[in-house]
Amino acid sequence: MQIRDFKPFGQISSLTLGGGGIGNVWGETTRKEAVETVNLALQSGINHLDVAPMYGKGEAERVVGEAAKDKNLNDINITTKCRLGNPKNKDVYDILNNSLCRSLETMNVEKVNLFLLHSQLIEDDYELYKFNEGKEKNTTTLSCYFNAVIPAFARLKLEGKIDHWGIGLGQEEALIKAINYSEPPEAMQCAVNILNSIGSIGYISKKSNPNKILEACQINQIPILAIRAVQAGALTSSMDREPHVSGADLDDFNDYKKAAPFRELAKEWGHSPASLAHRYALSVKNVSSVILGIKNRVELKECLKAEEKGKLKPHEMEILDDMFED
Repeated sequence: MQIRDFKPFGQISSLTLGGGGIGNVWGETTRKEAVETVNLALQSGINHLDVAPMYGKGEAERVVGEAAKDKNLNDINITTKCRLGNPKNKDVYDILNNSLCRSLETMNVEKVNLFLLHSQLIEDDYELYKFNEGKEKNTTTLSCYFNAVIPAFARLKLEGKIDHWGIGLGQEEALIKAINYSEPPEAMQCAVNILNSIGSIGYISKKSNPNKILEACQINQIPILAIRAVQAGALTSSMDREPHVSGADLDDFNDYKKAAPFRELAKEWGHSPASLAHRYALSVKNVSSVILGIKNRVELKECLKAEEKGKLKPHEMEILDDMFED
């Protein structure tokens, strides 16, 4: 397992075990298999676990708590998150703290190494492209972020409950303002895939542009954790779930259809689509670690083999970068 620089932790494994798969977000798995997947990840040199209360209504954190029993976690870094929404400023600390304390108790740890804002960041009075009725629950405004969230994160650091804090998705203009603020995030989760897509969670902007945020982080030297390397399954051999009856994940399935030429190229190059997609994300400039959405040991082993092959060659990256260029 390659170890890379990552300012918040000093160093980090090039692969991170994410909580979506072990929390049953990306198809079904069992608690036993999820725990064994965490154990295999740790045995394989992965030293960062990325979970959240939203992943399976706490299931991912329960899995980590069970897997971590009787283990020395001194060399393991844990990230969790809070979907804050857009409360009054005076309530922000309590909401973040209560969520964090539940997470700490569930995982049976005294602190987390990285705490992320899990609601998407938007400018004040910004109207969402779709699902605007869920705006108060799913988004946090810049004014709330600047005036209340950053101070709350600072307080949690002083209390010893978190080591570092960061942000992830949102409106591009809002994220860039946060990146360029006098107190920038200590780390960011950026979508990194050849489709330049966040699929069904791209309800903020009419045409999301994750690469724009990636480039802003690269320019400003914000430590990067890559997410959505296989874009919710769109860059794998087959989708591992049925479409949601509400159509909420329709964009992910549309991305799967769009990615047909990529699957053909992966076959031509002797890769599985998922393996090639992960190698692509691992090869992008300044990416410290790629967060895996795998749900079992079979999928984990495939990712470990992809990581062992190393970065793609420049001409291969150029081919992939040009494949879906608008």
